[in-house]
Amino acid sequence: MELTVLCVSFTLLLLLGVPVAFSIGLASVATILAAGLPVAIVFQKMVGGMQVFSFLAIPFFVFAGELMLYGGIADRIVRFANSLVGHVRGGLGMSNVVGCTLFGGIAGSPLADVSAMGSVMIPLMKKEGYHADYAVNVTTHAALVGALMPTSHNLIIFTLATTGIASVSVFSLILAGIIPALLLTVANLVAAYWVAVKRGYPTHGAFPGWSVVFGAFIAALPGLLIVVIILAGILSGVFTATESAATAVFWALLITVFVYKTLSWENFLKACAKACKTTGVVLLLIGISAAFGYFMALYEVPAKTGELMKLVTSEPWLIFLMVNVLLFVLGTFLDMAATILICTPIFLPICQQFGMDPTQFGIMMLINCALGLNTPPVGTTQFVGCAIGGISVGEVMRSILPFYSALIATMMLVTYVPAFSLWLPGLMK
Repeated sequence: MELTVLCVSFTLLLLLGVPVAFSIGLASVATILAAGLPVAIVFQKMVGGMQVFSFLAIPFFVFAGELMLYGGIADRIVRFANSLVGHVRGGLGMSNVVGCTLFGGIAGSPLADVSAMGSVMIPLMKKEGYHADYAVNVTTHAALVGALMPTSHNLIIFTLATTGIASVSVFSLILAGIIPALLLTVANLVAAYWVAVKRGYPTHGAFPGWSVVFGAFIAALPGLLIVVIILAGILSGVFTATESAATAVFWALLITVFVYKTLSWENFLKACAKACKTTGVVLLLIGISAAFGYFMALYEVPAKTGELMKLVTSEPWLIFLMVNVLLFVLGTFLDMAATILICTPIFLPICQQFGMDPTQFGIMMLINCALGLNTPPVGTTQFVGCAIGGISVGEVMRSILPFYSALIATMMLVTYVPAFSLWLPGLMK
């Protein structure tokens, strides 16, 4: 009875358009009332869910990303990417992919990546004769790589969502995302080039020479070093993941204020305000999801879901495919953090039963959630890209298949070939 109240109330609230965090909270309260338990349990679980020291990494990573967004780092990355691949057919599209990947690596947020790179590249591509749907699709899909990068706060959220289920270190997850991020970048480059050739987009001059590329790289290097600092610091044991996030903020301030001198006081305040807002939303979601997770564990939702899936098939590859499909469907309605917090306790134990490593599952889930960011009705990165490009979501969806295919191909490789996500963490051990 209580489990029915939990699932039905949550689904109905989502369908009515109630924000995800409030849908989870109200569903938890309704379940408590149906079970005849004290309502205080919900608030105890919420507070307990947020009182984790490791959560300090989230506001720091978010703040570092916002500082880099408002600090003008994107312009230098665009110049470097354009000098490197801008001369090939559809060169601005290729530059967009490389630029989004590099900026996503230091910002760690697909949404910040689309906002920063899209504001520069989408109008430029339209001006140069590229179709708006191509410009938006290239930008929004390339930006998704940021979800797998070392500065991504979603990596932190996943490790905390596995508490009590499996032991997944932040550093292992950071290493596990590097090769899939490179694979996704290559897949995006192939998709962008294929569409550019099919539509007959032009080349943009000759290769400028390695001296120009080197000069552009040196100009962008201070911003790009943040990923190296984080990886080197954690690997050497100099600082933890939380301390690395604080270091990212310090470095972002250092280069935007004293090196590039592009961060104005007004933009600094905007970055602070945006970081506070994002952190508040994420922590509220984490706290409420802790209460929601308590009820899922109490009423054995993961075990019952696993038994239901076993009735359909006992083949591991089919189970993994079903999990991916379910994650994709849920990801079209939920934000990335919400999907991670709600679905990890349900699907991770199931995948573990069929031999999937928790770290591999984490990367698979992050890619799947990233796919949801580009799919209506939620599709936050897609809506931002469409707003910048001045084009409707429907027009973008009509030509999205090559870019979807790149993302799905990467996700399938990570799902069925463990080495793509586990080789690098295993090597470091």
